[in-house]
Amino acid sequence: MAVKNLIKNQNLASSISDCGWSEFTRQLKYKSEKEGKTYLEVSRFFPSSKTCHVCLNQISSLPLDVRSWTCSNCDTKHDRDINAATNIRDEGMRLLRQSSVQVLALGTSATASGESVRPKRGRKTSVEATVYEAGSPHYIALSN
Repeated sequence: MAVKNLIKNQNLASSISDCGWSEFTRQLKYKSEKEGKTYLEVSRFFPSSKTCHVCLNQISSLPLDVRSWTCSNCDTKHDRDINAATNIRDEGMRLLRQSSVQVLALGTSATASGESVRPKRGRKTSVEATVYEAGSPHYIALSN
């Protein structure tokens, strides 16, 4: 997001500067990854406020002082912020479905077989134990 462009607006400048936008997004990304969630960013040019989330009709302009509007196509009355939040959620879900294979692989250290691909750290041992699944040709049952 272009924070420097948002700061040019005198009405929003102090609020945006105070919250430390880049720190907020950094922490949001860190915490979502820690919790096993997916962090996606929607394009800053995505017209979330100007698009009707019901029929996807897009209006040409919507000044910041207009807080609610009615879609000329389906006559749905929209609160600007709620409509934008709904559109951002829907766009994020669309992006997630579009790249589901890539998103699932992000941040993992496993191959398709589930084995680790990172090198093991520490001392190398001279004895290695291999676990075999019961019923495999290499499985030996130990009895007391």
